[in-house]
This record gives sequence, structure tokens and C-alpha cells, in this order.
Amino acid sequence: MIFSTLEHILAHISFSVVSIVVTIHLITLLVDEIVGLYDSSQKGMITIFFCITGLLVTGWIYFGHLPLSNLYESLIFLSWSFSIIHMVPYLQKNKTYFNLKAITAPSVIFTQGFATSGLLTEMHQSEILVPALQSHWLMMHVSMMVLGYAALLCGSLLSLALLVIKFRKLIRIFSIQYISEKNNVLPNISFLSSRNYYRFQLIQQLDLWSYRIISLGFIFLTIGILSGVVWANEAWGSYWNWDPKETWAFITWTIFAIYLHTRTNQNWESVNSAIVASIGFLIIWICYFGVNLFGIGLHSYGSFTLTS
Repeated sequence: MIFSTLEHILAHISFSVVSIVVTIHLITLLVDEIVGLYDSSQKGMITIFFCITGLLVTGWIYFGHLPLSNLYESLIFLSWSFSIIHMVPYLQKNKTYFNLKAITAPSVIFTQGFATSGLLTEMHQSEILVPALQSHWLMMHVSMMVLGYAALLCGSLLSLALLVIKFRKLIRIFSIQYISEKNNVLPNISFLSSRNYYRFQLIQQLDLWSYRIISLGFIFLTIGILSGVVWANEAWGSYWNWDPKETWAFITWTIFAIYLHTRTNQNWESVNSAIVASIGFLIIWICYFGVNLFGIGLHSYGSFTLTS
């Protein structure tokens, strides 16, 4: 009873704080001069991190294992992973860092909001782990997979942002050329070059941080798959069963292996690798969430039924 009350309080506090953080971020996009709002949003993300950390630690103490046994618990851990990724740029020694809040804050509010919604009410109640999950591999495998998903999702969103900026740039260039030719007027070269310079800097930053975060997520995903292979042999007597979850995890791994190959290949432009990462964004959600909708296969522990 005490645990469920504490869990309810911490989960809703973190959701409320992240809602405020997203609102503040939208305000700071409109009004850049309000430094106090920016600082408070940073403190809000730190508050979210400690709230979710307290929720996970409390569950670990209460259940005797890290709460990762169903979809609700993995969504809470996914929110925690997003907040961890948000902290990554601040670990740099230099003062210049790339702000990931535009990606991480909405990601936290989405996952936290869905986890605390009424759709997963039945999963909030504590249950004894099934024999297949009563293993020390539970924490290793699931935590690495979810951390990998979180990093790959953030990196893919950065690649999507890169594509949007790139294609908007192309549309604007063609429209300027058309207007100039039609009216026989030369555009303001200095103004365009200045805007192009800042856009180029932003694209470079998006490409760099997308590559860094996806590389980190790919390492987590690889460790998660390998630990899952070992665990599968212990639990089911076979290293690989082509279960729907396993199949989509392999597809996800392949997509981002292709991304890393295209990104490190000098003959390929950043747009090509960004397109691959954008495809990977959809594949991750199919692997993590879509498979659970059907509740079939050996990984059916995380499936859920919609409550009426």
C-alpha cells in the first residue's frame, strides 16, 4: 500500500513537472530574452530525473529486482533513459553544448503520460515474476534494450529534424530563384549567406549529435541482444527462435548498422544517413510497442489489453 501510494505520487509529480518544462520550452522559443525561464526548465528536467530515479529505486527495493517486467515498468524506465540522455551534453567540460531538450522533454511527456494513463492500470499492480523472468539476466537484457531504444529514438528524431531543415532549405532556394527570375531582381546576397551559414551550423550540429547518440544506442542495443541470446538459451533451450520481438529487434539492429555504415562513408551525404535513421525511428516503435499490441510469441509478458 505504501509503495503504490509513493509510486503514484512520484509518477504524477514527474509527469506534471515535464508538462511544465515543455510549456516553458515553448515560451522560450518565442521569447529568447527570458533567461529565468530557461534556467527553471533545466531545473525541471533534473527534478524529473530524480523523481523517476526514486520511483525505480523504490520499486527495486519493494520487488527485489529492477522493475522491468511489463510494459508499464519499461515505459517508466524509458522515461528515465530520456532524462539521462538529456544530461549527456552537460557532461562536456567546455561551455558550448547542444540543447537536446526539444527532443528529450516531449519524449518524456509522451512515455510518462502513456504509462500513467488508464490504459495500463492492470500493470500497476505488483505480481510475482513468471519463472522465465526470474533470472539475473532480466536487468541486464531489458535495461540495455530500453536504453538502446531511448538513444536510438532521440538520435532518429535529430535526423528527422535535419531532414526537415534540409528540405525547407531546398524549397526556399527554388522559390527565391523563381521569384528572382520572374521579377528580374537579385536577392540580398549578404542576408542569404548569413542565414545559410547559421543553417549550415545547425545541420552540422544535428548530424554530429545524431551520430553520437545513435552510436551509443547501437552499442546498448547490441549488448541487449547478445545478453538476450544467452538468456534465451538458459530459459528456452535455444539461442534464437525468430520470435516476433527477436525478429524486429534484429531488423532494428540491421537498420542502424546500415546508418552507421552510410554515416562513416565519405561518399555519402548526411541526408542519406538521416533518411535511414528516420526509417529506423518507425522500426523501433514497431519493435518496442507494436509487437506488444498482439501479445504473441515468447515475449508476450509486456502485452496489454485496453481497459474499458
